[in-house]
Amino acid sequence: MERYLSHSTQDTETIAETYAKSVKPNDVLAFFGGLGAGKTAFIRGLARGLGVKGEVLSPTFALVHEYEGTVPLYHFDMYRVTSFEDLYSTGFFDYLDTGAVIAVEWSENIVSALPKGYKKISLNRISDEEREIIIEESV
Repeated sequence: MERYLSHSTQDTETIAETYAKSVKPNDVLAFFGGLGAGKTAFIRGLARGLGVKGEVLSPTFALVHEYEGTVPLYHFDMYRVTSFEDLYSTGFFDYLDTGAVIAVEWSENIVSALPKGYKKISLNRISDEEREIIIEESV
């Protein structure tokens, strides 16, 4: 388990950019944390660390954004997913094992569908600016 303390959005992005060096193709990164916890900020830093150019936005309404970098990054938002049918309609399962890194916001909503060996990234709000970031292997 890895534990980090972020004092700002920039800290969160920097932690994620550094973490990107340890990410491999086909990794599924499952993000847990409430609104405003910093999930998208972490994914922005991750994308930068993976060589993605351009703006990284939350795919709340699109459900998935695809980014090209040294490794493709597929960024899902499962906030509105409430059933297996909803999940299936996102195309989520088609993205697995494509050689890309999969980043999933609101993984709480699909935890039973996550593949074995996913990386659990929890962002816990400590104050308006501070976040505790915990990264661990799933069982």
